[in-house]
Amino acid sequence: MTTSLTQIPTNTWVTATWYDYLQTADSLDCATAKTYYYKGRFRLEMSPVTNEHASDHSIIIFAVCLYASLKGIILNGKDNCTYRHPQIQECQPDFSCYIGNNAQVIGWGTGIINLDNFPPPDLVIEIARSSISDDKGEKRLLYEDLQVKEYWIVDVNTAQILAFAIDLQGSHRIRESHVLPGLNLSVLELALSQTRTTPQSQVCAWLLTQFQ
Repeated sequence: MTTSLTQIPTNTWVTATWYDYLQTADSLDCATAKTYYYKGRFRLEMSPVTNEHASDHSIIIFAVCLYASLKGIILNGKDNCTYRHPQIQECQPDFSCYIGNNAQVIGWGTGIINLDNFPPPDLVIEIARSSISDDKGEKRLLYEDLQVKEYWIVDVNTAQILAFAIDLQGSHRIRESHVLPGLNLSVLELALSQTRTTPQSQVCAWLLTQFQ
């Protein structure tokens, strides 16, 4: 691939070798860009992060960590972490978690998580606004191939969560989390809806009453 950075289209999949992908990814500002590589193609997401995306991102992280804490579920969350299966796949989900026996598997100082050496995260969450179609499609297939256990898509436009349990046969829709037992996703959707008109601190207090 000889295309310059200024010519690379965003929010679409571009054919590239792994080497060209790494060159492109390494030259980008990681604070403003997210990159994915899957089946000989890469995707660059460089759109400004909107208030809506940032707000839903914040409340989902709080809700997941609060639920795990109150229910005694061992969990380590990763915000915008890079997972790399060299020459095959790479992704940077908005939020991901290692849960239970896997919670401490990634040691401090690891840097990019090499999936040749470590297991994939148990839970992956994408906060979707303009990328909703891709999150339902190609990224879902990517996370199936990575063999994460559960994948959520938070639809910023509708305050709904599309959640999938993943196994060797693919994925199927769920309404209650398997990796966070007892967590009904309708409660999180109500919290998302409330944040449209209510300060997050009050919604967080409401979540505490729901989880206790």
